[in-house]
Amino acid sequence: MKKARSLLEQMPVDVKFHDYRADGVPVDVLRQAMAVLGYEKLINQRGTTWRALPDSEKNIVDAEAALTLMQQHPAVIKRPLLQRGDQFLLGFDAGLYQQFCL
Repeated sequence: MKKARSLLEQMPVDVKFHDYRADGVPVDVLRQAMAVLGYEKLINQRGTTWRALPDSEKNIVDAEAALTLMQQHPAVIKRPLLQRGDQFLLGFDAGLYQQFCL
């Protein structure tokens, strides 16, 4: 997150940072991101939050189950997640950030 924030602050674009671990993510944004990226890519299965979940919550069979999980446990959403209009970029890649933001 530090690298992403630092790079974005250097770019000539308006950036709004949203801490979805603390503030959650609006349902409409999650639905848009899932439509573009797929719910499978949005869930961080390597994080401590995921590993601490009971198996019953890890059993995600469809987008609605994923949406419920991400609303209840925002820390399972991979970071950083960039949104520009109806486009989304997941993860940190300096080259892709240049293309995405300019």
